[in-house]
Amino acid sequence: MARLDGKIAVVTGASRGIGAEIARLFAAEGARVVCAGRTLKEGDHQFEGSLEKTVAEITAAGGQAHAVAANISEPDECERLMQAARDVYGPVDVLVNNAALTYYVPIKDYAVNRWIRSWAVNVHAPFILSKLALDDMIPRKRGAIVNISSGSAIGPGRGPYPDPAVGARGGTCYGAEKAALERFTQGLASEVYPYGISVTAVSPSQVVPTPGTVHHKLVKGMDDPRGEPPSLLAQATLLLATEPYEKISGRVTYSQQILKEYGWITDARGRGVDTPGSGYSQV
Repeated sequence: MARLDGKIAVVTGASRGIGAEIARLFAAEGARVVCAGRTLKEGDHQFEGSLEKTVAEITAAGGQAHAVAANISEPDECERLMQAARDVYGPVDVLVNNAALTYYVPIKDYAVNRWIRSWAVNVHAPFILSKLALDDMIPRKRGAIVNISSGSAIGPGRGPYPDPAVGARGGTCYGAEKAALERFTQGLASEVYPYGISVTAVSPSQVVPTPGTVHHKLVKGMDDPRGEPPSLLAQATLLLATEPYEKISGRVTYSQQILKEYGWITDARGRGVDTPGSGYSQV
């Protein structure tokens, strides 16, 4: 029996990269997947990938998926997305908050409208979508919410800073958002634990080569040997979405760390393995 047989999952940011990989794996494990994102058709975005492509790949492999184009920076669009999921498949069992938006600009140069929009996608949307998903989960006393975080949540620490470039790379906004998401994860986990619902967060142990990380020069290319294949983060997300809530809820962890802990892989490296994770991953 597949781990997600009979479950309905919503995955945001499923047009490409990590979100598309999670959607494909969830469908292969029996879920009916609602793939959400801004890019419906190939060519609508500067990067390769679209919801229609992700859904076509899932369908060709024998899975079930449905595309919903939505701008989750808008609360009304979040509501429309979740209602569409219910209309197509029924009450939501699993929510994966994967969509992200960042500009990697130093604070002194950060446009206020971009700052607000980034927080809307990276923090406000996970709150709104989680709240809406709980309307389905709490009455049935089951469900899982998995938030995709980032190593950016680990700050640079206190000064002095010998390398000025470290503070000039523009990740302050994104790091603050992911730190907030991890705190939100553990707070919500404690609130909904009595209802049998798990809330977790996972980051890649190493940077995952995607069109976005290549664009922001976080990796040298899609085949950068320093990178982590998106399949590992997808597997870690599957693990967190399907393990009993008593064992997993409130975990803030890293892909290779949790996969090795549960015996899904034998070799692991990166954050949470070779180096410490964020403070939230250690409590």
